[in-house]
Amino acid sequence: MLRVAVVGSGPSGVYAAQALVQQTAVPDVRVHILDRLPCPYGLVRYGVAPDHEKIKSLQNNLRSVLEDERIDFLGNVEVGAHGLGPMKLLELYHAVVYCVGAARDRKLGIPGEELPGSHSATDFVSWYSAHPDAAPDAFTLGARSAVVIGVGNVAVDVARILARGADELRATDVPQAALGSLAASQVRDVYMVGRRGPAGAKFTTKELRELGALPAADVLVDPADLALEPAYADPAAVPAIVRRNLTVVREWAARPPQGRPRRIHVRFFLRPVALLERDGRVGGVRFERTVPDGTGGIRGTGAYEDVEAQLVLRAVGYKGVPTEGLPFDAERGVVPNAAGRVLRDGAFSPGEYVAGWIKRGPTGVIGSNRPCAKETVNSLLDDASALARRPVAADPVAELWASGHRPVRWTGWLAIEEAETALGRSLGRSRVKISDWAGLLSAAHVGGPDDPGDREQ
Repeated sequence: MLRVAVVGSGPSGVYAAQALVQQTAVPDVRVHILDRLPCPYGLVRYGVAPDHEKIKSLQNNLRSVLEDERIDFLGNVEVGAHGLGPMKLLELYHAVVYCVGAARDRKLGIPGEELPGSHSATDFVSWYSAHPDAAPDAFTLGARSAVVIGVGNVAVDVARILARGADELRATDVPQAALGSLAASQVRDVYMVGRRGPAGAKFTTKELRELGALPAADVLVDPADLALEPAYADPAAVPAIVRRNLTVVREWAARPPQGRPRRIHVRFFLRPVALLERDGRVGGVRFERTVPDGTGGIRGTGAYEDVEAQLVLRAVGYKGVPTEGLPFDAERGVVPNAAGRVLRDGAFSPGEYVAGWIKRGPTGVIGSNRPCAKETVNSLLDDASALARRPVAADPVAELWASGHRPVRWTGWLAIEEAETALGRSLGRSRVKISDWAGLLSAAHVGGPDDPGDREQ
């Protein structure tokens, strides 16, 4: 039997596990999927906006994989500095595939970024997605004006949630505390700002159009911003997705305001240079006007514009973070690897592999993780005969318990699902996420007489 641990239960981890059990070259493979959180699905649960039901339904596909009898989910198991180290994992498993994503947001690196009221979009997404590391009262939304820096899909999600009425989110699984804050929100103006033009933006047309479909918000585009975009005058020379995005922003620029209670200002060619302080908090953002430099980039003009804001959310990308005991390329934010094989000092490290963003960097969409995981699994299978000869623990779960871990197994996750459904029912809503560690572990019966972790499934 070949025992493999997959660290991370998001799409890349689940796809890696699926590829391992579906292949036929190596018989009798058993996979344990380890996750720090007691809940599976990674960013599909904690990164997809609550009003994106179609994307969230991907959980059903991931679920079908995790229900395979050859795969065990083991949540509430931390790997790294405060948990299992890579060397310990190699004592328990013949191979380990790290699918830990890119958990850290990129910073702007400008004065005032640490002022109260300045946050990462990642923190905001975690808050409305009920991530147990996020404080329920992290965002009270007393700001009148909010600036979202970035023009990718995360920025679009954040701007949309800020501008969407709470009544529209009541039917989703957004946690009750966040729903209450959104219902009491004082935000009336949301600015989504990019340093490049619309041709250089990273959002998809479908996400962009969703902003224009919000019933309680006008979307405003400054025609002067669009006039700076070279592709605006000659869209035939750019890719189809850029042409579609240009069509959307052109329509918005030409449409008069409808007098709705909230306004989304989509701005381009503005580079943040400082967050401005007022009364000890963020009071605005100073931007420098940029223009195309003729080589595909931009340059500053020395002209500045201040935008009032009591809330600033940066959505300018992600970076991988090191796992203690694994090599790490700090510049690229990835674990050094060749086709998924971990490299230590330039040489293959037997039994250690990576997949997903920690392998290739934060690029691509959810579906990009499938071929990425497949490549890694192929490398692992090529090494399988040598890996299987190495002695490992007969019962990794028993070893985890002996070392003080209390895994949440699949039955524990099903109990969390039932508790969230019951919580929603008690609030007159559909299923509502439990947003704190104590609540999740209690629902999973961790530490109690019904703890599923000490029973084989």
